[in-house]
Amino acid sequence: MSRSAPVARTCTSRLPALALVLALTLTACGGGEASGGPGDFGAGDPYFPKAGNGGYDVTHYDLDLGYEPGTGHLTGTATISARATQDLSAFDLDLEGLDVGGVTVDGEDARWDRAGQELTVRPREGLGEDETFRVTVRYSGTPVTITDPDGSQEGWLRTADGALALGEPTGSMAWFPGNHHPSDKASYEVTATVPEGLRAVSNGELVGERTGGGRTAFTWRTAEPMASHVTTVAVGDYDIRRSTTADGLPVYVAVDPTLAAASRKVLQGIPEIMEWATEIFGPYPFSSTGAIVDRAGDAGYALETQNRPVFPGVPDTGLLVHELAHQWFGNSVTPKTWQDMWLNEGFATYAEWLWQEEHGGDSAQQTFDALYDHGEETYEDLWSFPPAEPASAAHLSDSPVYERGAMVLHRLRQTVGDTAFRTLLRGWAAAHRHGNADTADFTAYVERQAPGKDVDAIWADWLYGDGKPAPAQE
Repeated sequence: MSRSAPVARTCTSRLPALALVLALTLTACGGGEASGGPGDFGAGDPYFPKAGNGGYDVTHYDLDLGYEPGTGHLTGTATISARATQDLSAFDLDLEGLDVGGVTVDGEDARWDRAGQELTVRPREGLGEDETFRVTVRYSGTPVTITDPDGSQEGWLRTADGALALGEPTGSMAWFPGNHHPSDKASYEVTATVPEGLRAVSNGELVGERTGGGRTAFTWRTAEPMASHVTTVAVGDYDIRRSTTADGLPVYVAVDPTLAAASRKVLQGIPEIMEWATEIFGPYPFSSTGAIVDRAGDAGYALETQNRPVFPGVPDTGLLVHELAHQWFGNSVTPKTWQDMWLNEGFATYAEWLWQEEHGGDSAQQTFDALYDHGEETYEDLWSFPPAEPASAAHLSDSPVYERGAMVLHRLRQTVGDTAFRTLLRGWAAAHRHGNADTADFTAYVERQAPGKDVDAIWADWLYGDGKPAPAQE
């Protein structure tokens, strides 16, 4: 989508555009010539070319946030630890809206400028390849709402009593600067300070809570790698429920009090779902689980935010299964680019089918047959494009990615058999645990693990083929 770019701003006075580019290229703020070249201002994603950046790899985010629900004003300090993957004279961070108050690299003031969602940072001295560095950005303002190409809204969304941060695919850049692409995962520590009486819930583990001067600071730590689009902060009045699974995994659930009674029964099923999912998909990849249930304002969708997915209202069991399955497929095994979205959604959708099959509902075969026979009526665009090649960024959440993606997996199950299919699911989750993968990685993995099985037709007809595939030959 096109956006009007804000006027470029630097830590010195404003200059005409050509002179500004020349000055920033030759000089670092405060002197010294920077060696190397600038990192790319995008990660090369085929659907979101401006998302992410090149030249560095983030290892950790330390976010210190303050939020005023009454005014919608957010203040933040982001300290980002990273490693240069090339010699760098400059590098970009993604940040949409908000006002930057200052930038330092390794404690020294750095020159910076803005152009649209790109915050370009130019250290005093160039960074060498493999050099580790720390960039700190101070910022504030009223976060913008980002409208996706499909019309959905994300970013820092105001709710009735606070806010909810949702990031898929690019919304996290509305509330903190970073390398916002799924290919660059990192650990996080998030401290959110809010008016006393409200809570701030984020990913990972709650490691600190302190109140003073009418405000409470909540500190959350995520040790496992996390893509920025599944980070969240939820601010509001919450009914907190803590429990554990049979294996001792902590379960932390935050529910808007107005939804507490209606959601209690379904959320009590989380331990059972986790036990079932662990048996099928393998060891759970994170240190806690749970959910956030809120009156989500402008968001009309659930999201698989890491550790505890977000629901805009009371979920049913199928939706809860879907978002928890994403912790394996999407959060631990994360796509290399947004083109590989079906590896998230096809797998989570098929998890719903498996749950139904094993809990008194339709078998996966019955669900598959109903879609194949009546897909044009239930999902009118089911055959409009192949799962591995979405038509555009506006169609990443369409039914070919979800339902037809699940149909790919069912055809694979039919071909290799139930036992081998379960082994493939567990093996795939283990092979790319806490990493990134694309469709080519998946097809190659299957072909290695299921030699002698004719899977080529599945890839050609169901994964990459146009239109409705011909009926399977029994």
